[in-house]
Amino acid sequence: MSFWRLEEFSELPSTSDTCIERARAGEPEGLAVFAARQSAGRGSRGRAWVSPAGNVALSVLLRPRLSVAESGILSLLAGIAVAEAAKAVLPAGAAPVLKWPNDVLIDGRKCAGLLIDASPVKERVEWLVIGIGINVAYAPDVPGRATTCLASHGADAAAPAVARGVLEELSVWLDVFDEAGPAVIVAAWTQRAHPVGTAIEVKSPHYNAKGAFAGLSPRGELLLAVENRIEKISTGEILLGGRG
Repeated sequence: MSFWRLEEFSELPSTSDTCIERARAGEPEGLAVFAARQSAGRGSRGRAWVSPAGNVALSVLLRPRLSVAESGILSLLAGIAVAEAAKAVLPAGAAPVLKWPNDVLIDGRKCAGLLIDASPVKERVEWLVIGIGINVAYAPDVPGRATTCLASHGADAAAPAVARGVLEELSVWLDVFDEAGPAVIVAAWTQRAHPVGTAIEVKSPHYNAKGAFAGLSPRGELLLAVENRIEKISTGEILLGGRG
């Protein structure tokens, strides 16, 4: 926890927007912003993220020495940290499952999500903000999405404690990444994901395909088995077995 300078607020429009504002003003890495409630939280692909009191709304600021292409591994790393923090407060048998690129599921229902904001400068990352939303006490209704919360699976933990658990896990996995590189992060993520061979569908504005999950590339891209070939997917919405 010593790496993180945690600031806690009763309410913010968006913890990520607060981190971004501070990053642009020159804030050193290690800032962590937690809000008991968000009024204008952001999800992936322009969606809103509903974050009532009792859930985790947390964003952290990093200044990694990585290229834009290399920085995608940090989304996987954050997913591992969230899954481990959730697992720590869940009873045995309620294991979180990672879904590429930024979801954490329990029993096929989304309980947490990640959002990455970054500022590239000459193909390098000047700063990177990881936004983390975790349904701890409540599972907001999201049209077309199956959601759940940690409390529904037996977790007895308050949102601030879960957020601190995430920060501790982030510290651990950032150290692992620094010492061992991206291959270890890819392997650790894959161990916590749905099995290789799971039927998936990829949807994006420029690409749609159905196939099977074939793991991740060394840079953390999704590998999709389609007929007799493997395709690398760097962005898109993933549906598992026809479900989001």
